[in-house]
Amino acid sequence: MLILGIDDAGRGPVIGPMILAGCLIDDAHYPYLNKLGVKDSKQLTQKRRELLEEVIKEKAESFEVVIIPPKEIDGEGENRVKLNELEAIAAANIINKINKGFKKIRVVVDCPSIGIAKWTDYLKTKIDNLSNLEIVCEHKADKNHLAVSAASILAKCVREKEMVKLKERHGDLGSGYPSDPLTKKHPEYLERHGQLGKMLALN
Repeated sequence: MLILGIDDAGRGPVIGPMILAGCLIDDAHYPYLNKLGVKDSKQLTQKRRELLEEVIKEKAESFEVVIIPPKEIDGEGENRVKLNELEAIAAANIINKINKGFKKIRVVVDCPSIGIAKWTDYLKTKIDNLSNLEIVCEHKADKNHLAVSAASILAKCVREKEMVKLKERHGDLGSGYPSDPLTKKHPEYLERHGQLGKMLALN
């Protein structure tokens, strides 16, 4: 059976993009990938993620990655899209790109919203063809479904590469998350968050 796992990396960053990845895997490859140690990217070192990234791409029937820049996350005025909706749109774009010429696909998404049913319904409105799809949205899907774990690895690897590009231009930005003291002290963070950023950096 074909399983399309979808997961994000970099959700809620103050610096750097959010990444969504989709990985279509025939479950016949599950034993091999499981033996190699494919699991939630947060449980792996960067070096291990990079090694597994190549194997996942080799074994996957197809994969897609969407990079959502900070400007799109922040939005402007009336054009601003809520983060959960933005992620649903990106997930649907991945599904629409991959769902070409395949038969039955089970789509498993690591749901970013507390309201799973409502978010799933919104996701479905953005999908072009639902006739051959079984849509499953769950919390902690990256820990419970190997295809989603694989997608989380691809997303995390892309996010790390994007952060390397930013660090080459702006110096060490830390992880880009608001919990990182190095990120909070960086000029890019202070410029973006103004007085609030300065206050956080001093704490």
